[in-house]
Amino acid sequence: MKNALQKRFEKFRTRKVVLALADVFIIAVSALIANFALAAFKHSMSVRDLGVCIVISVLTCFACLSLSGAYNKLWRYFNKKDYLSCFQGIVEGIVVELLIFLIVSGECNLWFTAVHAVLSVLGICLFRFLFKDAFITLVESGRKEAALKRTMIIGAGRACKLVLSEIRKADEENRNTYSFLPVCIIDDASEMTGKDVEGIPVLGTTADIHKYVEEENIEQIIFAIPSCLEDERKRILDVCSKEGVPIKVIPFISDLIFDDDNEGNNKIIDQIRDIKVEDLLGREPIRFDNAEVKSFISGKVCMVTGGGGSIGSELVRQISKYEPKQVIIVDIYENNAYDIQQELNMEYGGELNLVTLIASVRDYYRMNQIFEKYKPQIVFHAAAHKHVPLMEVSPMEAIKNNVIGTFNVATLAQFHNVEKFVMISTDKAVNPTNVMGASKRCCEMIVQYLAQQKEGKTEFVTTRFGNVLGSNGSVIPLFKRQIEQGKPLTVTHPDIIRYFMTIPEAVSLVIEAATLAHGGEIFVLDMGQPVRIVALAENLIRMYGKRPYKDVEIKFTGLRPGEKIKEELLMNEEGLQKTTNKLIFIGKQIEIDEDDFAERLRILRDAAQENKEDVAVAALHDMVPTFITPEEFNSKELNKK
Repeated sequence: MKNALQKRFEKFRTRKVVLALADVFIIAVSALIANFALAAFKHSMSVRDLGVCIVISVLTCFACLSLSGAYNKLWRYFNKKDYLSCFQGIVEGIVVELLIFLIVSGECNLWFTAVHAVLSVLGICLFRFLFKDAFITLVESGRKEAALKRTMIIGAGRACKLVLSEIRKADEENRNTYSFLPVCIIDDASEMTGKDVEGIPVLGTTADIHKYVEEENIEQIIFAIPSCLEDERKRILDVCSKEGVPIKVIPFISDLIFDDDNEGNNKIIDQIRDIKVEDLLGREPIRFDNAEVKSFISGKVCMVTGGGGSIGSELVRQISKYEPKQVIIVDIYENNAYDIQQELNMEYGGELNLVTLIASVRDYYRMNQIFEKYKPQIVFHAAAHKHVPLMEVSPMEAIKNNVIGTFNVATLAQFHNVEKFVMISTDKAVNPTNVMGASKRCCEMIVQYLAQQKEGKTEFVTTRFGNVLGSNGSVIPLFKRQIEQGKPLTVTHPDIIRYFMTIPEAVSLVIEAATLAHGGEIFVLDMGQPVRIVALAENLIRMYGKRPYKDVEIKFTGLRPGEKIKEELLMNEEGLQKTTNKLIFIGKQIEIDEDDFAERLRILRDAAQENKEDVAVAALHDMVPTFITPEEFNSKELNKK
């Protein structure tokens, strides 16, 4: 009880005391003026009665004003409803004062009561009206909050109420470090229009966003509907992005941490963030079965090749959460390997049995040494060269690293009886038009070739997915750098489209596919509709508060060597089979002639090792019959339009 009273007293800050004293003064002076004015009409009260009346009216009016919430409102949010609350509090207080005075003295002066009530209401409302502007102009200008941005909030639900409540509480305690000055709320529930939330008016629906952004001089927008369905979320964000002001979002409801302890922890306002690349998907990040994954990973020795790269490092992060016996990072690039090693050391300390090795998957004998020493039970093969234009210029490197590297690691996994070997592939392996894609298709064939042999206990699986948002060298980081440096965004072709997913989604697919695999499958993720790259660029520009083609130019540079207009996830020969996860499918594998494949692979490997580029590329075409020129593929696609 003592603590509760102490907290209530602490909240009753100087601002409230000043306001209460002002009201007491206005009520007392109004009584004196009323009595003086009525003296001319012989309706005045005696000095004794006037003194009693003032004391009672001050007490009753102050109590009624407190109950009406007149002292809980911040100056910047004061509106017409709050003036009505003051009117109600004064009238109720004067009426109670009249009744008490009548009981005490047996008589009452209705003229005095009426004039006193009118003067008190006018005085208190006028004081608030004048002081509101003076407070904001004089006091706020001297505080950091002078940089507050006029903010529109989308959504009038629980998240909105929590944000406004937290801003108000921070203001009351004079510790507001937020940049939000809430001005209006937009909500598609038409019955909310005209109402207010925590003193902020709900002006209209999402159809009115443009109108009120202009009328209210909005400087930023907060999207505060964390439970919004993906299609509706994308629609509203698209509307907001056209206004040329920065947009911030409250995360999906599944990602939110609500403050349930009332101690100020996990504030929703601290979880408001800038739009991230995930938001450009227009859908909620896909969730996977963590219980299944934990039983699969827990207690196992897991090795990740390419463990310092975008996919590999996220694989290591997610694997580490499921209590593996040991995690082995293998990467040829020491800087990346060092970064993820230090990150995990800081996260887990000595709780994670982590080994970081600098090695190349091209080196068969070094890789064999690693398998012999550490005896991995699960191998995730993410080591690969992936940049299409670079591999067109240096095709031998793609073949050596991707094809020969995969063959080395996969055959060693089979020889050392690894339980599961999971190969990370790409949609560029489907009907490839470039060396990188063809080399990855060849990797898929190697994995199936070994799976068909059914020698040893190793189960081989391939995971295939589209472009990864935010990965090293991908389009989003490039666009961000171009915007931040004030340069035009470069898009290769206005019609180019791609499938996209986030790095955590891609990695979750890889791990869950491994739990579902029985050997020989290609797992494909349902990634929804493909995205036009130019639309992605336009939306990203808007999310920086700029206008496409005006503030930031978009230049079309022409398709790069080996680049497709669109990517595919399945070849014509493949079909889809459902799994227990409705978003993961199995692509039907094409039967491989083992003797013929082994001979073609030998020719390709020998040519690559001897650096015979023309022979190696020709051998790659021979191994991958669907490997065609980009000109042939793109002309067919453009002719379909």
